Amino acid sequence: MKQAIYQVDAFTSAVFGGNPAAVCPLEAWLDSATLQAIAAENNLSETAFFVDGGDAYHLRWFTPQVEVDLCGHATLASAFVLSECLGVTREALEFETASGRLRVTRDSEGRFVLDLPARAPAPWEAPPALAAGLGGEPEQVLMARDCLALFGSEREVRQLAPDSEALKAIDCLGVIVSAPGDAADVDFVSRFFAPRAGIAEDPVTGSAHCTLTPYWAKRLGKNRLAARQVSARGGELFCELRDDRVLVAGEARLYMEGSLTLPD
Repeated sequence: MKQAIYQVDAFTSAVFGGNPAAVCPLEAWLDSATLQAIAAENNLSETAFFVDGGDAYHLRWFTPQVEVDLCGHATLASAFVLSECLGVTREALEFETASGRLRVTRDSEGRFVLDLPARAPAPWEAPPALAAGLGGEPEQVLMARDCLALFGSEREVRQLAPDSEALKAIDCLGVIVSAPGDAADVDFVSRFFAPRAGIAEDPVTGSAHCTLTPYWAKRLGKNRLAARQVSARGGELFCELRDDRVLVAGEARLYMEGSLTLPD
């Protein structure tokens, strides 16, 4: 049995940047164990699977170890595959997901714009294992789906060398670290670690910006923000807070397309 697969670099204007996601358009759902096995075999931070449901595509995301409730970069990659590889010409692409209906459009610069749920963080008393796992003491710690650890400078965020095994003790999907950006055109920077999901460090994390955007919008007093994820690959995101939604915009590039051979 042959299954089409694409690999797309999301939140980047050039191949080998941003965050690579695998995308598999399905005619009908495979069982969850097979979807998880494909994601484990791909060994990327996320593999997206979608089935055409008529007015919307039903979309699911898997890390190498678990299915997740929201993934930004693989949603962007799925929209890219539909519009750039499969010739879908809808003005807006709608996805039914575990986080509700998500919409992807294009802006005047051709960037993909993801309409995602805002997940504002709340104060949280972090366990000592967090600082030990990060290798640095944050100034403040908040919690939404993911833990948000705030530092005073971009340099501190860049220099962190986390202990993945220690971070597995933190009771959340992932740990976001963030600080104000040094560059005049960047409002804030971040990194994202999710060893519990099989991801030591995610290169660029759209879903993390569902939490970062409401936090920095309130702190900086503006709803439109330029963000940079300062992983080794790096990526740029353009974010906007609109009530209980977050718009996250970015580019994408096709790296690879082919087919999988699955057991009948």
